[in-house]
Amino acid sequence: MTNRIVRKVASAVLIVLACILVPVSVLTVWVHDIALDTDRYVATVKPLASDPAIEEAAHNRIVQAVDVRVDGKRATAELAAWLQSQGLPPTAAQAVRGLAPQLDAAVTGAADKVATRFVQSDRFEKVWTSANRDAHAAVVHALTGKGRGALGVDEGTVTLNVGTAVDRVRQELVDAGVTPASHIPDVDKQMVLFKSDQLKRAQGAAHALDVIGTWLPVLTVLLAAAGVLLAHRRRRALMKTALGAAAAALIVAIGLVVARRYYLDHLPPQVQSEAAAAAVFDHLLHFLRVTLRTVIVLGVVVALGAYFVGPGRGARAVRGTSERTADSVARWADTHDIRTGRVGTWTADNRRWLTIGVLLVLALLFALWNHPTVLTVLLLVLIFLAVLALIALVAATGRRTRAAGTA
Repeated sequence: MTNRIVRKVASAVLIVLACILVPVSVLTVWVHDIALDTDRYVATVKPLASDPAIEEAAHNRIVQAVDVRVDGKRATAELAAWLQSQGLPPTAAQAVRGLAPQLDAAVTGAADKVATRFVQSDRFEKVWTSANRDAHAAVVHALTGKGRGALGVDEGTVTLNVGTAVDRVRQELVDAGVTPASHIPDVDKQMVLFKSDQLKRAQGAAHALDVIGTWLPVLTVLLAAAGVLLAHRRRRALMKTALGAAAAALIVAIGLVVARRYYLDHLPPQVQSEAAAAAVFDHLLHFLRVTLRTVIVLGVVVALGAYFVGPGRGARAVRGTSERTADSVARWADTHDIRTGRVGTWTADNRRWLTIGVLLVLALLFALWNHPTVLTVLLLVLIFLAVLALIALVAATGRRTRAAGTA
């Protein structure tokens, strides 16, 4: 009796611990596969180059950095003096001097148009992608405090160096005839993406997750398996474990929604665009959200599978209906001289082990799948159901063959 209680307590502790570690494991996968994987990171942030919010924020920052200024008063005064020396009436010369504001506006408008055309072109996407790829060490720095590059982190402020874009826009202005652009000085070309006083804590947490590495998901699965095996009623334990993992992932997913709203509602003045900050937040956490949804769906699917193999009335009704359907198809096949012979009888004798084997193969396939999604889970479930139906049909024909041979 004491041994049974110990096993029950140990099973409960292991299952609860595994459920708690599920979202933590998802975070470790996100850290390794997005923040520390250059190709996946670049693929994640590449669409931001064509995001309207990012384009607008980059345009504004580039225009501010270019800051083409012409001394309109001086230019028009010199022009008016020269024209007056050539015989232009004083009244007309004064009108020329009054064109200074229009001259300033024309130059500013030219810079605005060139910057707009640049950020909406494929060249900006190439600059954006190249900068992010070359600066991947700085992305690691954003989470671990190591490295430096176009993406910088300083006192909780994350910035992107748009210097390459500014230089290209400056050259285009010169090529377009705006010669004063060639005298643009080197100024601050940092575009603030987001700022948070909690970034230092996030860096510490990311470093801890990085140390744990890819072994935490494996450890979580082993703890869950041990908890189920130690349980007196393993099927129910499996259902509770699956639903607990799904619930934990759901809580974290809801937490991300709340965190996003809180962050956007408390943006500091250094962030030039709320829409750009939201776009960066959403893209960087997209993989994390997808993974959490996958865990939720997988947990529900496993719980349903555990239920349908149990003694519940609904489960028995579903299994009975499927068996009767298989027998009906087998009778139809028999009347049309379609038989499976020894394959059918062998399948009928080894149906349970066949089902377990297929389930293990699909579980292994899921484990080896590179970043599975909800569609991956649903696809594997459909394959499993199709194989189960095939096994049931072949086994039904085998039973009819054996019955006919006995008769």
